[in-house]
Amino acid sequence: MSNYKDRLRSTKVDSEEESCSSNAKCCDNPCIEPQDGDAVCTNCGMILGRNLVGNERRAYTVEEVNKRRRTEPRWREFGPRTMLPNSKIDSKGRLINARGKTLFSRLSKIQNSLISSIERNFWEAKPKLKMLTSKMNIPEYIKETAWKIYSVVAKKKLTMGRSIDGFIAASLYAAIRVHEFPRLLEEVCEASMTPRRTVHRSLGMVVKEVLPELALKYKPITAEQLVFRFGNDLGLPMETQKKAINMLIKASKNGLLRTGKDPKGLAASVIYMAAKAGNHRKTQAEVSEVAKVTEVTLRSRSKQIKNKLQ
Repeated sequence: MSNYKDRLRSTKVDSEEESCSSNAKCCDNPCIEPQDGDAVCTNCGMILGRNLVGNERRAYTVEEVNKRRRTEPRWREFGPRTMLPNSKIDSKGRLINARGKTLFSRLSKIQNSLISSIERNFWEAKPKLKMLTSKMNIPEYIKETAWKIYSVVAKKKLTMGRSIDGFIAASLYAAIRVHEFPRLLEEVCEASMTPRRTVHRSLGMVVKEVLPELALKYKPITAEQLVFRFGNDLGLPMETQKKAINMLIKASKNGLLRTGKDPKGLAASVIYMAAKAGNHRKTQAEVSEVAKVTEVTLRSRSKQIKNKLQ
């Protein structure tokens, strides 16, 4: 028994000597403090060992709480998250059925786990915008601009009595137009499964009240941008796309009026004419389906451009 105690004392002395030697090696003026469960020298940054907590002690004052806190609440991009227990009984002690538990669980998350109405709005809007941008393969910088636009929309309380989905789609399309990204309003409406009328009404409010406050300029889409977009979707080579661009530029110089005409129709018509002139012929139905225009519009715009090219 005495030999065991001697060995134990010798190991303790050796460990103390090693810690002292390690402290001496870290720097000339060691200052050891516990940080994140490790013993760290604040002067040189060397980690000297683990600082394990053996027993738990209760905290009664604010200073003790701040000193002994080792966990922090989980944060979202727009506020703190509160974890709620799943209750199986109502206020009268009666059991809640499965359908009722699902309903009240969702309502409690929306109503009670957030601080303000703006955060409740963000709680619903953020996943929808993320899903929409992922579905349409939108770059991250356009997504950030869309979220900035929608944040101002929510703070102005423009969504009160109106569709959140409509304003999400409108904010995304406004960001697309600000950065001149080749995406159509019909694609945004189709991806968000929101009626065009709702998105168009929300877009008007965004352009009128939100974009001037953020100093963002709503840039209209041009036919030249859509030519390359439609050409890539149809699998046409770059030579055909450049030929279509040259047709459009030449027709514009010869007096083609673009005011009041949908740029989708102009881009689709020059793409169709350039593909027809080359070895990569495309039918009117294929071009009109990609451009989201009718075949009648495609034929009428092609006739107008032909007259200006002669």
